[in-house]
Amino acid sequence: MANELQNRNNLFDSLMNMRNWMNDDFFSNLTPVADHMKTDVTEDDKNYTVKIDMPGFDKKDIHINYANDILTVTGHRDTFDDDGDKDGNVLHSERRYGQMSRQYRLPDVNKKDIKAQYKNGVLTITLPKMDETDDDENHINIE
Repeated sequence: MANELQNRNNLFDSLMNMRNWMNDDFFSNLTPVADHMKTDVTEDDKNYTVKIDMPGFDKKDIHINYANDILTVTGHRDTFDDDGDKDGNVLHSERRYGQMSRQYRLPDVNKKDIKAQYKNGVLTITLPKMDETDDDENHINIE
């Protein structure tokens, strides 16, 4: 009886391992972009700071836009030239290419003073907050 239970467990473990292997291979390309643009967003009294891991990108292929309280970061990477041997054979590849984009809602930013730096594969964007006096310029008093 114990041997039969052991055999069932071995069969079940084998099936689970096969399922995990199939999921890894077949569905690995369907993972969300968020998995490939790991981000930290911090806030203090004066700034928002966004740090995004974007290793392997050229600075010229990263585009940053801020409009309607939304920061959009887009990166584009062409195919890799070194992803195979001389015959083009590849056994396994996890590096991504193509276009990736993320958006972050960060309200009340002074657009003119946004700064960005790309160093060692990390994009750092500093978004200064508007002063309260800047916000008052849009206020209209009622007589």
